[in-house]
Amino acid sequence: MNNLYQPPNRAVWTGRATNNKRDYWYQVIEMLDLNQGDLAGVDIALIGYQCEEGIRLNQGRLGAQEGPKVIRKFLSRLPVHHDQTVIADAGDMVFNDTITLEKFQEAFAQQVKRLLEARIMPVGLGGGHDISYAHFTGIHQALKEKGKRFGIINFDAHFDLRKENHSTSGTPFYQILQEFDNVDYLALGIQESANTQELFAVAEQTDSKFLLLEFCNRENIQESLDLVKGLASKVDYLYVTLDMDGFSSAYAPGVSAPSPLGLTPEYVVAVLKAVFDSGKVVAVDLAETNPKYDIDHHTARLAAKLVWQVVKAIDNPVQC
Repeated sequence: MNNLYQPPNRAVWTGRATNNKRDYWYQVIEMLDLNQGDLAGVDIALIGYQCEEGIRLNQGRLGAQEGPKVIRKFLSRLPVHHDQTVIADAGDMVFNDTITLEKFQEAFAQQVKRLLEARIMPVGLGGGHDISYAHFTGIHQALKEKGKRFGIINFDAHFDLRKENHSTSGTPFYQILQEFDNVDYLALGIQESANTQELFAVAEQTDSKFLLLEFCNRENIQESLDLVKGLASKVDYLYVTLDMDGFSSAYAPGVSAPSPLGLTPEYVVAVLKAVFDSGKVVAVDLAETNPKYDIDHHTARLAAKLVWQVVKAIDNPVQC
């Protein structure tokens, strides 16, 4: 599957020139070519999931395949506030129509597995939310041990628990829960207007935990924190995924399924801090950034700030 892999491009990392060579991300980001074999010396690796096939199959609006590129653009210009953590751009997996989505997900999973086995935390940049099935498969392959449990925290308006006979951006967590028996799933920001009654029934059948959007805010944040801490206390590893369409379109208009109602950045950042305080996070990704429909790059800027917050929250990356 090497033809699906696109090595990192230093030229996309640009910003204002300064006398200090550690002011902005573009000045400190390392380039990690996964074709070269040597993965030593890196703590966190950005890896792009240039794929919107799952969105197409789920009848969403297209454009998210360009998400990884634009997120990098705005990450480049952010200031450095990490001294010890080494961050690298590990390039992209790029979908093409010569393969199926399932084969592409397998290829992405293999790269995630390699990173984790090298004690590098993957930060996936999507692309459709079908990244989650691919990402988690790689996590499980790398870290599975007898008796170990995995927790998934999904910030999202949608359960993504659809039952289909093939992968889409709406099926990842149902696929995971059917395939793996050592997983607990928590969704924060679920909107009743974005999920059918059948999906709520599937959530109950799979023992999925969730919190409706109306309870996901700074005023009622303790309930979210209690759910996060409860999940963290009974699992060994946490995987965090942020679907940008979980945010109100006031903050993230450039997504595949926008909504005027949604999460606020302040709430998500506060909950993320508690998640990382657990010390159990091994992988993170962002899905559904769609530059085609963005307005003044609001969504891309937010996605970049969320990656920045993730790095800020990691003083010592989890050693796998």
